[in-house]
Amino acid sequence: MPSFRLVLAALLVFTTLPSAAQQRPMTVVDLLNVPSLSSPELSPDGSQLLYVRSDADWKENGRVSHVWRVNRDGSGAVQMTNSEEGEGSPRWAPDGRTIAFVSDRSDDDPSQIFLLSNMGGEAIGLTEHETAVSSITWSPDGEYLYFLANDPKTAEEKERDRLRDDVFALDEDYKQRHLWRVRVSDGTEEQITNGDFHVTNYDLSRDGTHAAIHLAPNPLFGDLDQAEVWVMPIDDPDAKVLITENRVWESGASLSPDNSTVLFTSNSGPGFEPYYNSKLWLAPADGSESPRRLHGDRDFDVQRAAWSRDGRFIYFTANMGVHSQLWRMDVRTEDLTQLTSGEHAVRNWNYFPEQDVVVYGLDHRTNAGDFWLHPVRRGRPSRITHVFDYLEQEFLLPRQESTTWLGEDGTEVEGLVFYPIDYVEGQRYPLVVQTHGGPASSDQFGFQGSNDYVQVLAAMGYMVLQPNYRGSTGYGDAFLRDMVGHYFQNAHLDVMAGVDALIERGLVDGDRMAKMGWSAGGHMTNKIITFTDRFRAASSGAGAANWVSMYGQSDVRTYRTPWFGGTPWQEDAPVDVYWEHSPLKDVANVTTPTILLVGQNDPRVPMAQSVEMHRALKSNGVPTHLYVAPREPHGWRELRHRLFKVNVELGWFERWVTEREYEWERAPGQESEAGPIS
Repeated sequence: MPSFRLVLAALLVFTTLPSAAQQRPMTVVDLLNVPSLSSPELSPDGSQLLYVRSDADWKENGRVSHVWRVNRDGSGAVQMTNSEEGEGSPRWAPDGRTIAFVSDRSDDDPSQIFLLSNMGGEAIGLTEHETAVSSITWSPDGEYLYFLANDPKTAEEKERDRLRDDVFALDEDYKQRHLWRVRVSDGTEEQITNGDFHVTNYDLSRDGTHAAIHLAPNPLFGDLDQAEVWVMPIDDPDAKVLITENRVWESGASLSPDNSTVLFTSNSGPGFEPYYNSKLWLAPADGSESPRRLHGDRDFDVQRAAWSRDGRFIYFTANMGVHSQLWRMDVRTEDLTQLTSGEHAVRNWNYFPEQDVVVYGLDHRTNAGDFWLHPVRRGRPSRITHVFDYLEQEFLLPRQESTTWLGEDGTEVEGLVFYPIDYVEGQRYPLVVQTHGGPASSDQFGFQGSNDYVQVLAAMGYMVLQPNYRGSTGYGDAFLRDMVGHYFQNAHLDVMAGVDALIERGLVDGDRMAKMGWSAGGHMTNKIITFTDRFRAASSGAGAANWVSMYGQSDVRTYRTPWFGGTPWQEDAPVDVYWEHSPLKDVANVTTPTILLVGQNDPRVPMAQSVEMHRALKSNGVPTHLYVAPREPHGWRELRHRLFKVNVELGWFERWVTEREYEWERAPGQESEAGPIS
């Protein structure tokens, strides 16, 4: 059989013939080199936009971010910062003359605040805080910059570190984080909050007198459901008012322009029951009434929200399954208006009350999120940046479309289908099924990144299915909560029903299929290979094998408790439910050749889960490898690790599904031969 490289060469020859753009298929390195944009910040006069652009740096084996500035009409894009360590979190001073940003400009020093004139020149360090600063905000008068920072180590702790007398207590060796401010004129710092609690986030009121603040008992990820919303006078922190008191997560708390009402989001039911689609919540800022949930009957999942300039409206983005959109809600009537529509996802958005506009990134098939400016009450959206124009101009990109099918119980399920680049109607193609993480999430329209690399798969002649199975967000609470009490009730059946629907449509060769996914997508992969032998190859990334051991190993348990009806260590524990839904229980059924990948330092789905699954498969004679990435957490960050992941998966699929040879891609500048470790 011809290798993918020969097929790619043929396509390259074909595309050198006279055509619209002489496009070529994307390679893995092409995908890894696609930049990302974030943190849009419109200047106070509305004439310029700051944003952060992150690019691949193969020499450093990672990504480096810098602050850029562009005029509102898209002209004059210029890189404002250029340190080797990178910069982020740009913020305009209220007068528009100065830009504040955060950077770690020394290997030995933590991240600090720097100031840069909008005219350019050298940045000047403002803070010399002992620990890293983050989440910076200007006061309305420009006198202060607020920031968050962890408490420093004591002299005794530093001495113990020096002596390597560093035994620690699990889940007890942490530092609390607090709110500070620094006077811009002279760098004088002042601590605002103090005590045995952790400030997870804050939002300064528009007049600078108060803050809506999230306080947790500690920084442990698994205890974030104990965080609560408070309203705090800046000049009298001890007079803070408790707004929520429950055991669910809240996020994005902010005060209305008149400081009378608190807005936040929470993925909870009307009585703060856990595990629902996220919705808007409102509460009096004086704590006199309980918060109320808005539009609980709507299927969408609210992602982020902001008050309008006059407080009459709330703007928010909502996950609606395979797409996300910008909405407006009238606070008085609660009437909703959808402000965007289309086959896209709205990303990285920010509302700017001075101009009454929203800036957001539109992520769609041919664009990875260039910024648009949207006047929310009048006028039409206009595009600002053109960073991603080259993608459609240079590359052959796959057709993508939404599709629906019926689950085994008759429930409608939705997903995305990506077609091979050279798709011919009536021909059947090999299929790769990719299941998303979460599982409280959804796959959406957009320029798919290097984690799923659908552009490369499509160029190799694969069709790709991304099903939003039961348990996904954006389809209503009943759809999401299908997993409560029984994780694998309908989710895996939904995936297989989607596969069968594509086979019935004549699109897919059911004898040539592969399954892959990461995190919850890895859980699903582990389940499906124990459930069916229809896949010829599989790749499980950071997937759970044994829910009983996983519960104690992971840094988070919040969602897993409702999935299985309690903890595995309580009296009369539902251990049988945990085990019934553990892929390891049925691992003897597996015949599918399966590789597993995991980060060595993954706290979310620890390496031990992949070890359990791998050793079981190997013991039973199933072709398998377990690949462990040193230093990596739950999501792999280093470029060569990410390149390895794609290469080893493609090589595995080509070997078992299409029986073609696969030539590994090399990293830029790499001279040695690349290949799998086995």
